Amino acid sequence: MLKIRDATSADLNRIMKIYRYAQEFMIRTGNPHQWGYVYPDEALIRADIRDGLCKVVCDESGVHGVFALPDGEEPTYRRIENGAWLNDEPYVTIHRIAGDGQAHGLFQCAADYCKRISDNVRVDTHADNRIMQKLIERNGFLKCGTVYVRDGSPRIAYQWKR
Repeated sequence: MLKIRDATSADLNRIMKIYRYAQEFMIRTGNPHQWGYVYPDEALIRADIRDGLCKVVCDESGVHGVFALPDGEEPTYRRIENGAWLNDEPYVTIHRIAGDGQAHGLFQCAADYCKRISDNVRVDTHADNRIMQKLIERNGFLKCGTVYVRDGSPRIAYQWKR
């Protein structure tokens, strides 16, 4: 059974291997521009761990997934085009979710966890990431519009509300 816990610095090597697997998977499946081989980098993941944002998805055999879970306003979500957020209430954001390809149900596990701790959950993904779009929508998130990440590139924005 999958569970979620805070990542520790002892998880860093495993987390970086999961991100490398995810980068290669996205490139191989038609989404080469979202992360490439450069995002997320180790410095960002170290900061996520230090700041308590990094979560790992694991079972009895080890860590199979990772994501960042900031609580509070996401600066890149202030401006949304071609739609609107479902509300302006407090939310958590799922960022940088990735799996090792060995365990199934990682996104659902993360989404269920977020839905237990917040009445509003937001997430975004690249237009080329059709696999993630399906997972997001299958888990009850509604498409809200387009946001732009720090490098200026567009992302499809989703929100779930209780």
